[in-house]
Amino acid sequence: MKRFDLIIVGAGPSGLSAAIEAANRGMNVVVFDENEKPGGQLFKQIHKFFGSKEHKAKVRGFVIGEQLLKEASEAGVTVVLNATVIGLYQDKEVVVKIGDGVEHYKADSVLIATGASENMVTFEGWTLPGVIGAGAAQTMMNLHGIKPGQKVLMLGSGNVGLVVSFQLLQAGCEVVGLVDAAPRVGGYGVHAAKIARCGVPFYLSHTIVKAEGTDCVTGVTIAQVDKNFQFVEGSEKHFDVDTICLAVGLSPMSQLLKMAGCKMEDNPKRGGQVPICDEFGATSIPGIFVAGDVSGIEEASSAMIGGRIAGITAAQYLGFIDKEEQLTKCEENKKALDGLRQGMFAPKNRGKLVEKTEEGIPVSMNLLEKGFIANDEMERFPGVTHKAGVHPVMECTQNIPCNPCQDACPKHCIKIGEKITSLPAVDESVDCIGCGMCVASCSGQAIFLLDETYEEGFAAVTLPYEFLPLPKEGEKGYGLGRDGKVVCEAEVVQVKTAKAFDHTNLLTIKVPADMAMKARFYKKEA
Repeated sequence: MKRFDLIIVGAGPSGLSAAIEAANRGMNVVVFDENEKPGGQLFKQIHKFFGSKEHKAKVRGFVIGEQLLKEASEAGVTVVLNATVIGLYQDKEVVVKIGDGVEHYKADSVLIATGASENMVTFEGWTLPGVIGAGAAQTMMNLHGIKPGQKVLMLGSGNVGLVVSFQLLQAGCEVVGLVDAAPRVGGYGVHAAKIARCGVPFYLSHTIVKAEGTDCVTGVTIAQVDKNFQFVEGSEKHFDVDTICLAVGLSPMSQLLKMAGCKMEDNPKRGGQVPICDEFGATSIPGIFVAGDVSGIEEASSAMIGGRIAGITAAQYLGFIDKEEQLTKCEENKKALDGLRQGMFAPKNRGKLVEKTEEGIPVSMNLLEKGFIANDEMERFPGVTHKAGVHPVMECTQNIPCNPCQDACPKHCIKIGEKITSLPAVDESVDCIGCGMCVASCSGQAIFLLDETYEEGFAAVTLPYEFLPLPKEGEKGYGLGRDGKVVCEAEVVQVKTAKAFDHTNLLTIKVPADMAMKARFYKKEA
């Protein structure tokens, strides 16, 4: 029976981060993962991450995955793939199914980083082919290059539902609507806004009545629900679709911990059945640690930091580092983690309606209820200014832990300050040079460059664009408003791509001067 200092189950963001920290401190580490490729959910995530530099902000998920794999290899971590862990026992014996065989391993410490599984909801026809989870859609698109369907309805307006809806649009699918039984958008407003301006309608306080079809999905009926989540008679709406995508939450995959005898609790705020653990990821059984979604559902950025903390703690548990080093290094990581747990979407605010920003500005109710900011709400936010020449307009209106725009601007036109959740503001004493780095760096695609005096009677709007094929200079089309409806005619005057933009193209359109604060997307003439 082969022995290791540390066995890690799960080669996702938290497991790899833990492995790197432990191996860098001299531990013999092996990571088992049931998949063909390591990296967990990271390789499905083609969007840019939020946070700051230390959280790998504005870096796309799959790139972060590549970085972690390289670090793990350099640290000497052994990663075993197509290896399903089917048993974990109190004496830290791990049973692994590899191919047709079953093998047993022992370790002085074990770290479980198995992540979470997608939740499902039941409705008439929910077992038909064509009803899939949002994670499955991501796997099909971003790992295998397969369109999940042609016409898709998304159920769920949390970050997963919003992000995957946008990726469906990028893959060339038509998203007929985004549905949620809750009365308000559950995820980041910037994610909702970039979908709304593409013309996707939001149906909040609605849910699915039934999926239609015999052998596969051919349509779907939704209906409004009341405050008791009962269908409102006469509110039914029908859509012809071939795919229904479900993004209705995640549940920790904590079965191995329960098998090992770790103390568990049913904690809805953390996603369900989770182990009782301390701030360092140590469970009730000495030497068994946890990290990532298995200990509570959070973003991948938080999972990576939690993994680092658990990996450092495992090294201290076995005497590879002393207590002082553990506490010092863990404290550094905890500060970074605390930064991600602030703002409107902090764990303490889950389920609450936050009506004002930290700055005391009323939150856009239109954004929460319809997915986009109303024109008459936009001017009250500090990211909106009007001056001659090119200048940034930042439609980031919620306190989200993110600040890459502040670092991206070479002239320091944009200021957020030390508090990472503060709304971005424009320093009007500094002249923008129109480089577009802020537009490209914004993880929420919420920054635009405006030249309200571009030509007599016309303004220029530079917007982020991540669709193919790219429009061509001189092309004629339409400017779409924040709600995705046509507001004016538009002409493409510039298309900029650069390595520094990391596949976020800058599209500049010429629009009537009075449309400068309204046109937020471009659509080619049919």
